[in-house]
Amino acid sequence: MSETSIGDYALLSDCQSAALVKRDGTVEWYCPARFDSPSVFARVLDTDGGHWSIRPVGEFEVERAYLDDTMVLQTIFHTAQGRVALTDALALESGARGHDIGMRVPHVLLRRAEGIEGEIELEVEFSPRLEYGLTTPLMAPTDTGVSARGGPIELHLVTDYPLEIDGFKATARLTLQADEALDFALVYRRAFGDESSVIPDLKVEAELEDTGEGWRSWSELHRGYEGPYVDQVRRSALVLQALTYQPTGAVTAAATSSLPETCGAGDNWDYRYAWLRDLSLTLRALWVAACPDEAQRFFHWVDRAVGAHSTDVQQQVQIMYGVEGERDLTEHSLEHLRGFRDSRPVRVGNDAWSQKQLDVLGEVVDAAHLLRDQLGDEFDDATARLVSGFADKAAESWQESDTGMWEARDEERPYLSSKVMCWVALNRAIDLAPRLGERANVETWKSARQEVRETILKRGWSEEAGAYTGAFGSDQLDASVLLMPLVDFLPATDPRMWATIETIERELAGDGLVHRWDGDDNGFLICTYWLVECLARAGETGRAVALFERTTSYASDLGLLAEEADAATGELWGNFPQAFSHVGLINAAYSLDRAPGDRT
Repeated sequence: MSETSIGDYALLSDCQSAALVKRDGTVEWYCPARFDSPSVFARVLDTDGGHWSIRPVGEFEVERAYLDDTMVLQTIFHTAQGRVALTDALALESGARGHDIGMRVPHVLLRRAEGIEGEIELEVEFSPRLEYGLTTPLMAPTDTGVSARGGPIELHLVTDYPLEIDGFKATARLTLQADEALDFALVYRRAFGDESSVIPDLKVEAELEDTGEGWRSWSELHRGYEGPYVDQVRRSALVLQALTYQPTGAVTAAATSSLPETCGAGDNWDYRYAWLRDLSLTLRALWVAACPDEAQRFFHWVDRAVGAHSTDVQQQVQIMYGVEGERDLTEHSLEHLRGFRDSRPVRVGNDAWSQKQLDVLGEVVDAAHLLRDQLGDEFDDATARLVSGFADKAAESWQESDTGMWEARDEERPYLSSKVMCWVALNRAIDLAPRLGERANVETWKSARQEVRETILKRGWSEEAGAYTGAFGSDQLDASVLLMPLVDFLPATDPRMWATIETIERELAGDGLVHRWDGDDNGFLICTYWLVECLARAGETGRAVALFERTTSYASDLGLLAEEADAATGELWGNFPQAFSHVGLINAAYSLDRAPGDRT
């Protein structure tokens, strides 16, 4: 049996929490209530981490797909005896439509097996392990199925089919004929809440249909993009919606924790939080894919999360928050979990929350500039305070060193991409000044903008490398400088910028994917999409299209992308699915749509 790959998993979402379903019909990751809640299934990180499988007995082949314009998964098992379809979804609230999907969620995992042809023997194994596998729950029969209780959590598996409790798991083996169906609903409850004993009367088939309609209603509102690769763009937009915590509008970087960037290397991080960088770039991608109708809500969330930091230039802006704006995301290791393919450590929390990353100033202000028409001719006080405060910070702190967008954990450096994004904050804020009212410090911003630009052009170029490099005074290439033409700091055709693009393609993309720096093990997908955009802007459309298609070919059979890929094996690596990568796909497709004719 081959090793499990990250691309073997499918994402389920109710826009508050997420689950991963393996190709063989096993739920191996589920964090009910919130994306960053403790898991009840974590087999993706340890064989004893808990799981729930529904699959045929014996050998089978699999085909699977999301039902059109939804995050409802259908897996069809082919056996020698027949075929069975397994439909999985995290339920949306009944009747939720459009922008309201995921606002109030019942926290129910729906599973329905339907016989298609012949006679298929199925096996069911329900083996939850609560709090990242630390708690083995007490299993007990109930009038509606079985319950699993441990600590503050209750899980109620509701089904009409009798399950046998065998120690700390519930099992069943049954034969399913064509046109017969078997329904399950896993209901999450807080043990000490007012609703702890109330189990809803669920009709799984109807709930699945209603959930599908909820997703389709969102998709119908977001059909503004009709350019090339429209199917991939729409699927990526759905993934970004699935990673959005709807009660606040925060977008998580990924649905998982500690899926490794490289097997066994220790680069295993918790990405279930909201990075300001990812949030703003996601808004840009959704602007391309559709029409972001929730711009005000996004900036109000950022303003609430950042708080006084947005107006005090002496305070450091925090780069990431919990989905409800929590600040302290202190990291620790779960020593009892072995990790994906024995890749330790397994981490929850992320100490990058305390880092200084100056690039986020530009990314947030750039998002406000892009969405200015949605935000109005005069920004409300919260948005004006946020934009002006970030521009003031850029003017005050652009000369400082920081940890950079790759979140270096050794020392701070004068990263070039951070300086460029400070220039972006100032440049966009100057343009937005009429909408900012008395908060606009235009003369200060103009003076700082000029100084930043001159310094970057002078100190960012390396004669030794023949390119703009990762940090002032360094000859080391860094793919983050590909952002320079994408934020209109320099055109892609500028001689030095074009030399940089070609040098990065030659030195950092020798295997066909862009690596962040020399020695970075796997190709970083959003960086590769940045190269696509640079080539398109330079008029190298043929090369850009070929690179886009090669990069997108690393997506799973469901169209999902992780953070990185191994160009030699085709395997995806890193947390999954990764918002950053899907953002890159959308923006690259848009750049191809707007690209000039091929100059060659």
